[in-house]
Amino acid sequence: MTAPAPGEGDDPALALTLFVADPLRFGGIVLRGDGPIRDALIAAVTAALLESGPLVRVPANVDAERLLGGLDLAATLARGTRVMRPGLLDAATGGVVLLPMAERIAPDIAAHIAQAMDQGSIAAILLDDGREADAMPPAVLTDRCAFAADVGALRTVPDIGHPIPRQGAAVADVQRAALAVTAAALGVASVRALTLTERAACACAARADRSAVAEDDLAAAVRLVLAPRATRLPEAVPPAAEDEPPPPADPAEGEGQAPDEGVSPPADLLLEAAAAAIPPHILDQIERRVRGSGRTPAGRAGDRQRSAQRGRPLGARPGVPGQGRKLALIATLRAAAPWQQLRRSSAPDATGRVEVRKADLRVRHYEQRRGALTIFAVDASGSAALSRLAEAKGAVELMLAQAYVKRAEVALIAFRQAGAELLLPPTRSLTRARRALAALPGGGGTPLAAGLIAAQALGERAARAGQTPLVALLTDGKANVRRDGSAGRAEAMAEAAAAADAMARAGLASVVIDIAPRPTAEAAALAATLGARYVPLPRADSAALVAAVAG
Repeated sequence: MTAPAPGEGDDPALALTLFVADPLRFGGIVLRGDGPIRDALIAAVTAALLESGPLVRVPANVDAERLLGGLDLAATLARGTRVMRPGLLDAATGGVVLLPMAERIAPDIAAHIAQAMDQGSIAAILLDDGREADAMPPAVLTDRCAFAADVGALRTVPDIGHPIPRQGAAVADVQRAALAVTAAALGVASVRALTLTERAACACAARADRSAVAEDDLAAAVRLVLAPRATRLPEAVPPAAEDEPPPPADPAEGEGQAPDEGVSPPADLLLEAAAAAIPPHILDQIERRVRGSGRTPAGRAGDRQRSAQRGRPLGARPGVPGQGRKLALIATLRAAAPWQQLRRSSAPDATGRVEVRKADLRVRHYEQRRGALTIFAVDASGSAALSRLAEAKGAVELMLAQAYVKRAEVALIAFRQAGAELLLPPTRSLTRARRALAALPGGGGTPLAAGLIAAQALGERAARAGQTPLVALLTDGKANVRRDGSAGRAEAMAEAAAAADAMARAGLASVVIDIAPRPTAEAAALAATLGARYVPLPRADSAALVAAVAG
């Protein structure tokens, strides 16, 4: 049965179908997006792959010993003989590894997985759970994965269990040249990408029961393989002048040659297919690369936290290796050394080897910085709201440009009229911030309590996620709208004081930036209730706001 010609809307389903039919041939697939459809799709892919080989789930925090296998230290100490345990890659040989939160994989773990993919022993499914466009799986893995599909746009789970014959169609030389021109126009310099594109084109032709690769097959392969790898937008092919006649054909040219059977598609058709299929997050990266990132070492870093895998070394502590914790060999031997004579005297048949017990084991500990989140809570009420919001918007963009290298995120909450609105969720993407802040509402009353409550809820959620939140409150400290939206200055001020007290008891760090023409007693009292630093900035600009927050 001949399969229908693939269209752009069917690209995620087509990519999954080609990968499931022959995972080792295509190396892997990157699945971006979230939701119940993705969960159901992963379950369907898992069921289809288990019919042909093993499928092993590799957690994001896996260490090299668990991945590659090695000495089982606890069993070795218990038995007195060396006991080896297999690694996850050994269990997945000939099958597929599933990598949740692939954007968090350590570089050394990604290198080991990439080496196994080069050997052809495994294929990989990378689940890209990054919220931002720049939070992506390691390039060493994505370069070896033929496909990248955004499954968040799917509304139903497609049928992906179609076998595809491997033999049959082949890519002609003229078609290979057209693919090379397309890859160069998209800024794709990897030869591996061209090889994977050819394989995808042949698989599309075999899926349609064709003996030769057609233009539709090449266009689908370009959309699936080359478009997600684009590093620049292709330039439009200039149209030919209408008044310029075509060059005369040379009668001697082409004698004895068979005419082409239409196997050479115009390069501009492939470029149009690629340009239409470039994912939005790739477009954001291209825009940021063209504009320049503007990153500097400035910015606010988060609090220090203990880590078992990376960071500044803190020395060794008692513990059992495993689950990311690494053995401190010298510290372990140093802890066991004072007890050797006693242990040998208690064991008549003891040999001259060093007796190491579980209580002697030491593991390495590190310290690293937590990610920081700056929450701008802006009073968007009154006639000066537009200027305040413009200053806050500029401060958000400036902080994102300066604090990227320290994993800092920025959020923006505006409170006006009857409540507070989250204009910009926590993000590190400057492109996303500019898009979200394009239209800024302003005017109305001042629901200060609603703004404080919204900022506290966002800050506590960030703290639970392992970040260090800081609330930057831009207000004159005066409230005239209650939490239920009704007017009443005295009641609104009382509710704001209660909300500030609750934020202080929650332990959230904050700074109150008084944006009134003259410093107000209300803003100073609000800062005292919050336990926050009070900064009067009657004529604040974006740079002054950033300096106040960083201070």
